[in-house]
Amino acid sequence: MSVYVPVKLQRQIRKQFCDRCAYCQTSEALMAITFEFEHITPQSIGGLTRLENLCLACPPCNRYKSNRQSAIDTEAGEMIRFFHPQRDRWSDHFQWNDNFTELIPRTSIGKITIVILRMNRPQLVNAREMWVDVGRHPPE
Repeated sequence: MSVYVPVKLQRQIRKQFCDRCAYCQTSEALMAITFEFEHITPQSIGGLTRLENLCLACPPCNRYKSNRQSAIDTEAGEMIRFFHPQRDRWSDHFQWNDNFTELIPRTSIGKITIVILRMNRPQLVNAREMWVDVGRHPPE
């Protein structure tokens, strides 16, 4: 379901997330798609359209996340919540590998978010390699 996000709020979100996906950190300027305003807590379970519950997300991350907030870590056998872009610091849960093409989890939250949102999918890793080569990645 799509909901109208007021233009003033859209601008705040874009500024806060530096026109990057709050999850995979991809810059919208590097993609041939328009990023989306994502409800971190889905509307379907009462998430509101306000700054504290919105982030900027690339369409793949938004689609893979869907209306979920957590998933089972099959290795640990427990439910783990996803990274929350408004409450969590990105660098507490994720880090780049040595050549800045893949995300490495720092926490179980980072791990489950990377896996479920497919943040290291081969196509994105390949794109990151090219962006690194031309000096456009990693984000600052």
